[in-house]
Parts: sequence; structure tokens; C-alpha cells
Amino acid sequence: MMLESTWFFLWGLLWAIYFMTDGFDLGIGIVYPFLGKNNEEKRVMINSLGPLWDGNEVWLITAAGVTFAAFPILYSVMFSSLYTPLMLILFALIIRGVSFEFRGLSNKKSWVFIWDSSVFVGSFLPAFLFGVAFANIFQGIPIDENGIIQESVFSLLNPYGLLGGFLFVVLFIVHGLLWLCVRVTGDLKDRALSFVKKMWIVEVIVIIGFVAGSYVYTNLFDNYFKYRLLWLILLAAVVSLFMIRFFISKRKFFTAWAFSASTIVFSTFFGIAGLFPNLFPSSINPEYSLTAFNSSSSPYTLKIMLVVVVVFIPIVIAYQSFAYKLFSNKVDPKDLIY
Repeated sequence: MMLESTWFFLWGLLWAIYFMTDGFDLGIGIVYPFLGKNNEEKRVMINSLGPLWDGNEVWLITAAGVTFAAFPILYSVMFSSLYTPLMLILFALIIRGVSFEFRGLSNKKSWVFIWDSSVFVGSFLPAFLFGVAFANIFQGIPIDENGIIQESVFSLLNPYGLLGGFLFVVLFIVHGLLWLCVRVTGDLKDRALSFVKKMWIVEVIVIIGFVAGSYVYTNLFDNYFKYRLLWLILLAAVVSLFMIRFFISKRKFFTAWAFSASTIVFSTFFGIAGLFPNLFPSSINPEYSLTAFNSSSSPYTLKIMLVVVVVFIPIVIAYQSFAYKLFSNKVDPKDLIY
């Protein structure tokens, strides 16, 4: 039971790290068509995330891989019942990566327009659909005893699911704007700073709305009332949220960005902690739910995976920390690669 519980929270942690790392470059992609006023500014925005975005997506592969290896039944049910939105996310991420490489190959307006649009769609769609998917998991998916969804996939676009999608989009926009404040200069930085001050207010309102919605539409708070220490997760998310604004006012943008990262992590864990031990709750009958205990791999497999994680995850974190430090300087418009 200890192994299954450990892997449940590792599963949640890996998804939280993915949202934290890839969140800022998805956020930049969402504001990209509106914030960049000319070709040079748009190229600066792409180059601010250029050396890092593909490394960030390593965490997506890791999180999906852990879902497959630690909870194979969950993997099969999740990737069949949510097949359409997950394939849309995959195609959007591929299109976004291709856009970064192809956009600078020609200056024709039609060519640039196509790839600029692709950057926006390839950033907005994953952010929104990940939010919709996780909000629906928190709320419960209409799956039967065979793990088959009993309603149209469009039923996922319910009020709470849409609120989750909107929450992820806003979290990532703030995260991305703060990264721009760290890495760019001039008018582009001034616009990013002005925009992030407004979006922070929207972020506060949406988070309050999502917490209230979680109380109405989900059972997440049952664990919180049962285990009072879990309220520290929500408290940490609130403190991180207000530290963002404090350090923006001090013009310490990297520290503000770090607190934005912790806001995303604690917001994700707010749902993960409330979900335990359910991984994929059924809204039809709780007995059909997939939990950490009825959908996990064998104890032997979980032990081997734990050794692999203990050895390799610190290596990945060390490498990525080095990459972030290496590319922490301001983007020079004279040295644009993308």
C-alpha cells in the first residue's frame, strides 16, 4: 500500500513539474500574436524560450511514461476515454515545435501568418485542454465498469471543465509574461510588465472561482476536512500567488517567476491531494473508479521503477537547471537563431 501511495504522489508531482516547466513557454505562445508588435519582437519572444521548450517537454514524456508503467490500467482507460482531446494536444504540440523551426525560413506574409497562427493554436490548445482534462478528472469521468466513457466527449466541456481550462490558460499566461520580463528588454518588456500586472488580478479571480467550483462540483474537499494538514497545500498556493505580485512591485522578475512556478505546482497538488486515492474517479458509480490500489503494476515493478526514479530524476533536474542558468541572459536581437 505504501508503494502505491508513493507512486500516486510521484505521478502527481511529475505532472505538476511538467505544467511548471512547459507552462511558461505555452503562455508565451498564447500572448505571442498580441504582444509582439513587429517581426523582430516576435523573433525575440520565440528565442526567449527557444533553447528550453523541448527540454521542458521531457517532463510530459516522463509523466506519460510513469502513467503507463506504474498504472497500466489507468493508462489504457485514460488514453481511450480521452483519446480525442489527448490527440489534439499531441498534434498541437507537434505543430508548435515545427512552427519555431519553419517560421524564419521565409519573409512572405502568408508564410509568416501561417506559422504565427500555428504558434498560438499550438500553445493555447494544450494549455486549455490539459485544464479541461484535469478538471474533469477531479470532478469524475462518466466511465462504466469496463472503463468505457458513457457520454460524448463534448460532455467534458461542462462548466467546471471549462473553468479548469480557463484556469490553466491564465496560470500559463502569467508564467510566460514573467519569463519575458526576465529575458527581454525595451518596449517589449514594458508591455509584458504592464500586461502581467493586469493578468495577475485575473489569475486571483479565476483561482478563487476554481476553488469555489471545486467545493460545489467535486469531492476534493473531503480529504481536506479529513486530514487538516492538507490545508497547508492551499495556503502555500495562496502565499505563492501573492508573492508574485510583491516581487513584481520590487521588479525582481525571476523571483516572481519562481513563485509563479510554485503557484502552479501547489495548485496542481491541491487537486491531486483531494483526489487520493482515486486516479480516475467514475461519476456513474464510485465502484467503477480507478484508484492507486486497483490499477497499479506489481510491487516488484514499482520497486524497480522507484530505484530508476531516484537515480535518474536528479540527473535530469541537474541538467535542466544548468540549461536554465546557461540561457538566463537577456535575448540579444542581434543574435537571433529562430
